[in-house]
Amino acid sequence: MSADGSGPCPTLAQAVPVWLRVAALSFGGPAGQIAVMHRILVDEQRWISERRFLHGLGFCTLLPGPEAQQLATYIGWLMHGPAGGLVAGGLFVLPGLLALMALSWLYVLYGTIDVVAGLFFGLKAAVLAIVLQALWRLGGRALRNRTDRIIAAVAFVAIFALAVPFPLVVVTAGVLGFARRQGSAPAATSAESEAGDEAGFLIGEATLARERAGAADSLRAAALWLAIWLLPVAAVLALPGPPPVFGQVALFFSKMAVVTFGGAYAALAYVAQQAVEHYGWLRPGEMLDGLGLAETTPGPLIMVLQFVGFLAGYRAPGTLPPLLAGTLAGLLATWVTFAPCFLWIFAGAPLIGRLRGSRRLAGALSAITAAVAGVILNLAVWFGLRTLFAQVETVPLGPLHLDLPVPASLDIAALALTLLAILAVFRLGLGVLPTLALSAGAGMLLRLGGLA
Repeated sequence: MSADGSGPCPTLAQAVPVWLRVAALSFGGPAGQIAVMHRILVDEQRWISERRFLHGLGFCTLLPGPEAQQLATYIGWLMHGPAGGLVAGGLFVLPGLLALMALSWLYVLYGTIDVVAGLFFGLKAAVLAIVLQALWRLGGRALRNRTDRIIAAVAFVAIFALAVPFPLVVVTAGVLGFARRQGSAPAATSAESEAGDEAGFLIGEATLARERAGAADSLRAAALWLAIWLLPVAAVLALPGPPPVFGQVALFFSKMAVVTFGGAYAALAYVAQQAVEHYGWLRPGEMLDGLGLAETTPGPLIMVLQFVGFLAGYRAPGTLPPLLAGTLAGLLATWVTFAPCFLWIFAGAPLIGRLRGSRRLAGALSAITAAVAGVILNLAVWFGLRTLFAQVETVPLGPLHLDLPVPASLDIAALALTLLAILAVFRLGLGVLPTLALSAGAGMLLRLGGLA
């Protein structure tokens, strides 16, 4: 029975179809995914109260990694313990993993055919418009005062012109925000008020016991999931069989898993720059193709890292068949991206009650969010230059190194498609999938007509 006698909590087996439904409908980035979860889990199923849902969301936004997937994991943990969290978080990832892997195969096998090439040409323009929309929304929410705007501007200059690594920008912003003097904390909610908010929802005694778990339980969970995350990485590095690129993928994306605050858009410019310019895994523009594919599949947008890992393995397969190497490298990238998410939740969820109302953590989150706005602006500029111009040059200017386009290399067809996608998103209010479909169709027509 629930704590208020409203009815029995569903078993884990009974919860699986609901989590599959959440996963199948999780398009449109984290905002859309969180809205779907709220509608199904709070309004329809009444598994969790509004208060607990928002507390869980606030906790997940403080963590690196995809907040929507971690929120699903947290709610699954509340309902059925670690097994429930594993089912909820795993099912949230599974549809996107399978869909993007299939699309990655199609990309390397048929990407040069005119129809497919035109589709990806159109997707690039749509992705640029969607990134601009994400920047607009985040800026309106995060840049509420002069300090936040300064943090965003400094983050943009640091990454775009000074080549400061993305992880350093995020960590610095968090430390400064944590140390910044905050206003008074909101008054604590009374126990009676909180109990009233929980009435009618399926919160059982086992849930309450899990929330009272101590530090020893968190340490045990952390040790277990740290081993689950890092032992495959150690095996890849130590064993002589795997191609060297597997070790690079395992280490690079493990590092990204620790610093990907602010969602996929915040990390992608750094990932693209490293994958293209440092490792040579992708060619310029292919990150946009991967992001377009990830936008069309359910699940976390950060799944695009699987596409990056796939291409890395496909192009440096060692003695393995290229498609097999690409598949294994893509799965490895997925593993080291999402295994830490379960570590953060299972080790940190029992502490959520102690984090409520923390002014210093709220300050760290505010500063990180402001910095992420500057990072996403860098992503939009980086993508925009490589979408609209065939040639981009790095020009030194004292301590600065600026990426500047070669004006004569402007792609008129790409400019027209980008303007069409921006019109669809900002003026017509089309969602992600309709905008992607419109741009992809227009791109195929232009390619088949010899105009792109």
